[in-house]
Amino acid sequence: MLRALLAKHLVVIKILLHSLALLPLVWLAWQTYQQQLGGDPVQYLTHFTGKGGLNLLLITLCVSPIAKTLRWGFLLQTRRLLGLWALAYALVHVSIFWWLDLAGRFDLLLSEIVKRPYISLGALALVILIALGVTSFNHVRRKMGRHWQRLHNWVYLVAILVPIHYYWSVKSGLVEPTLYLILAGFLLLLRHNKLPISISQFSKREQI
Repeated sequence: MLRALLAKHLVVIKILLHSLALLPLVWLAWQTYQQQLGGDPVQYLTHFTGKGGLNLLLITLCVSPIAKTLRWGFLLQTRRLLGLWALAYALVHVSIFWWLDLAGRFDLLLSEIVKRPYISLGALALVILIALGVTSFNHVRRKMGRHWQRLHNWVYLVAILVPIHYYWSVKSGLVEPTLYLILAGFLLLLRHNKLPISISQFSKREQI
């Protein structure tokens, strides 16, 4: 009964997810306006948006296991929404770093990507996310045919690259990045476990 009720109100669920994803950015804008970002505002903004993108990426990867286990196939239609929000946070994250840390200079950005391995990993992850976002729409999927799924399987590489990027970027306090690495590894392992409900039973209209 709960499954049928939630499936019937999928639009409401999507609106709620949009609101929940947007709310942290609104809060961040308010904190910036109130000058409550601590002693290093740029670092705070960069880390906040980076972790937000990582959280949304991992939440996106949680959708399929939850849908399989609970037999809530309608949840699969929220993956594109969540994936695009993960991309949005990643773009804001990079924009803050480029504009505030590097004074908006592309040459410095390219230099940082070449010199710093953790930034190289982050840049690669962003390129993949952009490719997934651009091709996430149904009409693009139809045109790509079987190549679409091959491309979107690269999200699993992103799920490895981003936690490593986070781990390498911090100079102290490695407990939290380590936990993210463990969680990402666990979610990737779930993709290979044999669950009782086949994903083919559910709609695959929207993915990332």
